[in-house]
Amino acid sequence: MSIIIFLIILGVLIFVHELGHFSIAKWAKIRVDEFAVGFPPKIISYTKNGTKYALNLIPFGGYVKIFGENPDEESLNPEADNSFVNKSKWIQAAVLIAGITFNIIFAWMLISASYMMSFPAIVNEENFSKVENVQTHITHVAPGSPAENSGLQVGDTIQSLIAGENSLLKTEQTKIEDIQNFIAENSEEEIKIVVDRNDEEQTFSVVPTSGLVEGKKTIGIVMSELGDLQLSFFPALWQGAKTTATLLKETAVGLALFIGTAITGQANLDQVSGPVGIVGHVGDAAQFGFSYLLTFTAFISINLAVINLIPFPALDGGRLLFVAIEGIIKKPIKPKIANTLNLIGFALLMLLMISVTVSDIVKLF
Repeated sequence: MSIIIFLIILGVLIFVHELGHFSIAKWAKIRVDEFAVGFPPKIISYTKNGTKYALNLIPFGGYVKIFGENPDEESLNPEADNSFVNKSKWIQAAVLIAGITFNIIFAWMLISASYMMSFPAIVNEENFSKVENVQTHITHVAPGSPAENSGLQVGDTIQSLIAGENSLLKTEQTKIEDIQNFIAENSEEEIKIVVDRNDEEQTFSVVPTSGLVEGKKTIGIVMSELGDLQLSFFPALWQGAKTTATLLKETAVGLALFIGTAITGQANLDQVSGPVGIVGHVGDAAQFGFSYLLTFTAFISINLAVINLIPFPALDGGRLLFVAIEGIIKKPIKPKIANTLNLIGFALLMLLMISVTVSDIVKLF
């Protein structure tokens, strides 16, 4: 089910991204030869108004074939006024940045919709008075930890803890620190943790161990206080815009730091996830409910937008860089050079994707 959900999410995000390029190209009266979701072989296609619309078998991608985006002899003809390369640099830039813009707007809409649907928000100082039904959820289980070995899972809601004659009942007043202190104070014996999983009460036995956190014994879980936060239309749009802006900033900073470590040869592929890794995260998000899944989809959409802004050949950012250079030097880059660089860039991106996928598979074992 996680795989199916992931493929649906990926298809929707690719569609939104390519729809951005397609819409602005059509608006600018640029010829669009093909609009496809996925990579060949084709499953189904049809042609309307000179544009072929296709659904392809390989779901990890998609594309819009815009006349003149990859210059050739036909598109470079000055009389071809429906060619991308014969439009102004501002229109070219608008077409290229449209996919990124659509992904950001789509993320904003998804996050805003989540707030209107009663979103499971993390309790903080800003929203604690508005959040209802606050509960302590397990949001991460460390691989190989006592928690994982006992059967505890992401999404479990902690109800109580029992250690010998000592016990802690989770109430509205109980904080995460209280649970952590209880585990630390009873770290030398078996602790029974009662959780709510899919409206069913289950009990798991764990024995804290050293090595997960320096200086103390733990069971290997990360907890968050989550509650229901529901906003009306305009407050939801405003809060959604703020959340989208925050995610954009944090994603850009995180990606910049990763690229910096990659340049110095210190990058760790464990810091990133490819399709295989994202499938697992989709499953975790789905356990918290539909509105949480919408927000996770928005997060992927924002990542897609930020990554595409990188000035690297084959990405939208790389093509934008070419347009900027042409605007500065007042003449087009030789098509052979531009096409070759884009082809090399695409090959390197595919190599990176394969490497990340292999890393994701290794993590499973």
